[in-house]
Amino acid sequence: MTEGGKLRKGGVGAMMDEYERAAADLSAILRRISDEEFERARDLETMDEDCRSVQTILHHVVRAGYGYASYVREAYGDEPNRPDVPLGKRLEYLGRLDAMLAFTSATLEDKWELPYEEITAVKMQVRWGPVYDLEQLLEHAIVHVLRHRRQIERFLTEPRFAGKT
Repeated sequence: MTEGGKLRKGGVGAMMDEYERAAADLSAILRRISDEEFERARDLETMDEDCRSVQTILHHVVRAGYGYASYVREAYGDEPNRPDVPLGKRLEYLGRLDAMLAFTSATLEDKWELPYEEITAVKMQVRWGPVYDLEQLLEHAIVHVLRHRRQIERFLTEPRFAGKT
C-alpha cells in the first residue's frame, strides 16, 4: 500500500500490496515471540541452514526479497544494488523487512500499471533454474513469505519443533 494506506493501481501494484500484507503477517509473529523463541534451533534434522530457526528463516526471507528485486532491476537494465544482510536480532528484522519492501517498491515504482503484455514480456533467469516473467517472480516472492510464515507458525506450535512434550 502507498504511504497513505491506499491500495496501488494496476497488476504490479496489486502484487506489491499483497507482498506487503504477507510481510505484515510475518512481522506480527515477530512482535509476539520472545528473543529466545526467535533464536532457538527448531529443526535439528534439516540440511538447510536457512530453515533451522525463526532467526535463520527471517534472514533467508529478507535476503531472498532483495534478490527478487535485484532480478527485476537487472532485467530493466538497472544496477541491482543488493545490500549485504548480516544475521540479526528479532526486532531488527521488523526494520529489515520494511527496508526490503521499500527496496522492492522503489524497484517497481514506475511499473504499477504495466499492461499484462509488458509484465509477461520481461524474462529473468533465476539462480534456482526457471525463467520467470515479472508476474511469476512477484508471485513467487509473495508465496515465499507465506510459506515461511507457515513454517514459523509450525515451529511455534508443533510439539516436535516447539520444545513441548
